[in-house]
Amino acid sequence: MSDRDEPRRRSRFRRGPRRHEPAVTTRADTALSAAGATAPVPAPAAAPAAASRGPRSSARLGRLLRSPAGPGEPLFAQAPKAWLRLLPFAVTAACVASLLPVTVVVLTDTYGAGGGWAGALGVAQTVPLLLAVTRPVRAWAIVLAADTVGALVVLGSESPAWPAWPWTPMGIVGYSVVMVCLGLREPVRTLIGVWLATGAAGVVLGFFHPVVATDTAVLLFVLSGALLAVTGSLRGLGDAQQRIAEQESISEAERARRTLLEERARIARELHDVVAHHMSVITVQADSAPYRLPGMAEPVREEFAAIAASARESLGEMRRLLTVLRSDRATGASASGAAGSDGGPGGGDGADRAPQPGIGRIQQLVEATVRAGQPVELSLAAGADKAAPPAVDLSAYRIVQEALANVVRHAPGARARVSVTHDAQEVLVLVVNGPGQDGAPVLETAGTGHGLVGMRERVRLTGGTLDTGPLPGGGFRVAARLPLNRPNEEAS
Repeated sequence: MSDRDEPRRRSRFRRGPRRHEPAVTTRADTALSAAGATAPVPAPAAAPAAASRGPRSSARLGRLLRSPAGPGEPLFAQAPKAWLRLLPFAVTAACVASLLPVTVVVLTDTYGAGGGWAGALGVAQTVPLLLAVTRPVRAWAIVLAADTVGALVVLGSESPAWPAWPWTPMGIVGYSVVMVCLGLREPVRTLIGVWLATGAAGVVLGFFHPVVATDTAVLLFVLSGALLAVTGSLRGLGDAQQRIAEQESISEAERARRTLLEERARIARELHDVVAHHMSVITVQADSAPYRLPGMAEPVREEFAAIAASARESLGEMRRLLTVLRSDRATGASASGAAGSDGGPGGGDGADRAPQPGIGRIQQLVEATVRAGQPVELSLAAGADKAAPPAVDLSAYRIVQEALANVVRHAPGARARVSVTHDAQEVLVLVVNGPGQDGAPVLETAGTGHGLVGMRERVRLTGGTLDTGPLPGGGFRVAARLPLNRPNEEAS
């Protein structure tokens, strides 16, 4: 018999005056198409791109400056765009192109160095800036050595007056570029060593300081320290943010794992009542068989006695396991409430010992949701509660319960449709809701995912399938197929 031919009882619950609307059919595709026909919510007008382009670029550049680079990686190696990855090379190349000719001219004309020495020192003091993008420590060593040699070379020249010594103005600019690259790449210990080495070189050269020159050793020492402090702080901030992100990802994985384990424990507690009932029936039937069937042979009596003993032992083991599972009351406390996933009035022993709900109580669940102000329409096939085995019966109720709770939390005021049908092979549970009403307060903007985890675990328990996702016109759908007879699986 198809689900169209089955008798069914339909009940509509809605807030406000009754509206004449077409009834929801029992087919999943028809319900989905009905829900998908909701008019799409107009998207808010986009802000002008030109107004926010500058702040976005500045924020992206700031993130790149704080992003730590690995050994051997150039600066901005983690940038998403190619032009950002090439930006450090372009900046250093521009510095080399501008500083190299100026350095040669100043060393020749102002400091009186020979043309060969001026060209060699100009190359040695500026070209290593390109290396500072990937190997800043090596570049610093080359530049410091070149600046020191340059100070000694010009010391023996016959220039009547020098504007600055031991560090030339062009050397200070190139050295500052190297300091920036060092601070963004190297740890604090290396930065301190570089800064102290810079001061030591200035102190040693100070013993040979000519009277006519302006001393720049202190200037470079203070400037390099300030640059290293600022860039080192940026790198430290990036390292701290990276560690925080790693810890958050680990915490999220642990939270998801804990959620899964808690949901499995709750399902195990609920299934205890289902399995314990059948085990108790087996025990009673095996114990009473000799009295109900007189004239039973002795081997048959012993067989029934063994069956009853095994059933009682299994029931005892299950109760001991349940004691361990129920020792954690946090799950029951957090799941209590009308909008929660527990469905009962709070946790505790009373809720644990209450009869487990099933498809027959979905109508009461819908009525409670409507009283809370959520319009819901129900289509419940007759006989579905009697056709479903206990595990499927409980899973169907819990799936509808969690789906309606998600509607209340994430789409208040949205119209929802619940459909439960069955045939000879499976029970189909379908919950579809439209977009929330404008102006309605949203209880939660970002869920924890606990509800979907519970749905998946219950569907997996029965061997069924679950399909969830947003609808094109707004809203959400939950479709679960729960087989009435689960195929045999290997024990694992």
